[in-house]
Amino acid sequence: MKAFALTDVGKNRVTNQDFVYCSNIPVGNLPNLFIVADGMGGHRAGEIASVTAVNAVVGSILHSEKKDVISIIQEGITIANITLMEKSKNNQEWEGMGTTLVLATVVDDTMYVANVGDSRLYLIDDDIRQITRDHSYVEAMISIGEIDKESARTHEKKNIITRAIGVDASTNADYFEVQYKPGDKILLCSDGLTNMIEDKDIFSIVNSCNDLEDTVHKLVCVANENGGKDNIAVVLVEL
Repeated sequence: MKAFALTDVGKNRVTNQDFVYCSNIPVGNLPNLFIVADGMGGHRAGEIASVTAVNAVVGSILHSEKKDVISIIQEGITIANITLMEKSKNNQEWEGMGTTLVLATVVDDTMYVANVGDSRLYLIDDDIRQITRDHSYVEAMISIGEIDKESARTHEKKNIITRAIGVDASTNADYFEVQYKPGDKILLCSDGLTNMIEDKDIFSIVNSCNDLEDTVHKLVCVANENGGKDNIAVVLVEL
């Protein structure tokens, strides 16, 4: 297994509120761990939220005595949520801060995925398939047939998310178990990538580059060339 991660501030933002974690060696009882978080909030609160949440998840997993993979992840997300809520209560400037979070670990031939918010995970083989489901206003509109996916890309409320770490007592994360084949790739990313590059073009870039690090740099470069309207976070793993 090979992996590479990168964040970039983009073209329009002053601070980088995205944060990544990438380990292809064991973290606690998990054999590997990959995370992307996209923070939200004013006065650097988003930056603090994403870093704090990821560190809380990783710390929890490192010290967890649980053996079941989903239980380990759930515990980490719960602790991250509590940690953020307590932090925001103790500092008025951080009130209301939160973060998305998408996480993956690969155990034997199964990939375990969790997500809260609109940061995504894709499985890439002969095609590109979004495994996670966005927790967003436009995704809810798509699900009831009010708009289509193409319209959602430019909708004025496309940045409104309906779930986040640190804003409610219950995190309500989604969990997925996915089978994969050797040679498949997984891509975790923030919406700073997916709002700037369509899925078909992400697929084309991933398949056109042989080197993992070059691929990630290319994805970030193209997102910036297309406008770079937000921070960009990418973790790419070759299975």
